[in-house]
Amino acid sequence: MLVLLGAPAAQASLPSSVPAVHQTQLPAATQAPQFENRIGGVLRGVDGPIAGVTVTAKGNGFEGEATSGPNGAWSIGVPEQGTYEVEVDEGTLPEGVALAEGQENPRQVTFANTSSATTLFLFGEGIVSQQATFLDTLAERALAGFSFGLLLALSAVGLSLIFGTTGLTNFAHGEMVTVGAVLAFAFSATLGLPIGVAIVLGVIGGGLLGYVQDAGLWKPLRHRGTGLVPMMIVSIGLALALRYTIQFFFGGATQQLPGSQSAIIEFGSVAISRNNLTSLIVSLVTILLVAFLLLRTRIGKATRAVADNPALAAASGIDVDRVIRIVWVVGGMLAALGGILWAYYRPGVSYNMGQQILLLVFAGVTLGGLGTVFGALVGSIIVGLFVEISTIWLEADLKYVGALLILILVLLFRPQGILGRSERIG
Repeated sequence: MLVLLGAPAAQASLPSSVPAVHQTQLPAATQAPQFENRIGGVLRGVDGPIAGVTVTAKGNGFEGEATSGPNGAWSIGVPEQGTYEVEVDEGTLPEGVALAEGQENPRQVTFANTSSATTLFLFGEGIVSQQATFLDTLAERALAGFSFGLLLALSAVGLSLIFGTTGLTNFAHGEMVTVGAVLAFAFSATLGLPIGVAIVLGVIGGGLLGYVQDAGLWKPLRHRGTGLVPMMIVSIGLALALRYTIQFFFGGATQQLPGSQSAIIEFGSVAISRNNLTSLIVSLVTILLVAFLLLRTRIGKATRAVADNPALAAASGIDVDRVIRIVWVVGGMLAALGGILWAYYRPGVSYNMGQQILLLVFAGVTLGGLGTVFGALVGSIIVGLFVEISTIWLEADLKYVGALLILILVLLFRPQGILGRSERIG
């Protein structure tokens, strides 16, 4: 139940697993009807969860508090991402329970491009508690990393398909990610369509963008014999043109898709938002479907033939241009779907959201093996896992740096990537 002091009483029903939150009165300019961002954690001591403890969060002109539930979980919604000071009220701790020696209280918590931030407190001697807390945190971060990795894989698989069939390193792929989320927002918020319909239309719009790109730009350049390096430079120019065209019509503000605030689902001591769990399932099903199409259908076999040897595929009677056109459409649809899921993961839709994860998509493709669809999947999952798990030890602002460092180290010892084939040059 949300209570605003000094304002007319209002009640909103929340899931029973989310503890009650009390928030102080804010100036009118900073009030928000709902908070998509949250700070949370689980209070666990040597003897198990600690219930009934008050936790407060202060920062950015906001102050809120929550009480840990029977499972020790607590969650505080905050109006914006940033740095907050989180403190356990030691006066509300049960008798015989105390913070571990050296435990920082209050402590600083910083968001890092995600809608949730987690902080942990150790109790008692800190030995048993620390082991249980670390395992819980590791499991939760691994689940979030797997979800993020599959989200990246949607865009990475599309990028890998395009590279495998054309040899083009497409720097405009990030804008294809953005277009899916922007179209979904336009259809749902502007036209008032149900969000499910808006998502489907957004994915179709991403496929149409891929079709138009190949028909109007890449096919003519291929037929003129344009080299891959000039085409890569063209893709950089296209990325800038698309990005600022989107900004012109969409604006520079971050907008929220309907349903961006979702309930927290708990599996034992591991918690994940319903949106992230849905994203994980949708991404996994979509990738399995793409794998089936590549391995079991005629168009999939033709795509693999073109990727292996375009000239030989053409001599065998395969319409290479048609295959490449289909790859662009599929790649655009996958990128658009990835953009929509990314908008729920962040959360928010912005004109440069695709640019923000483009390097991570490239990292997943390169790590798994250039031109290898299954390599893109494996590489993206590794990047996603490392990004989220690394926040246990690294500052949240450094988690993307760590993922790119892993990419560099792997390529030093295996330049072709994990599933790529080594080729002799010259």
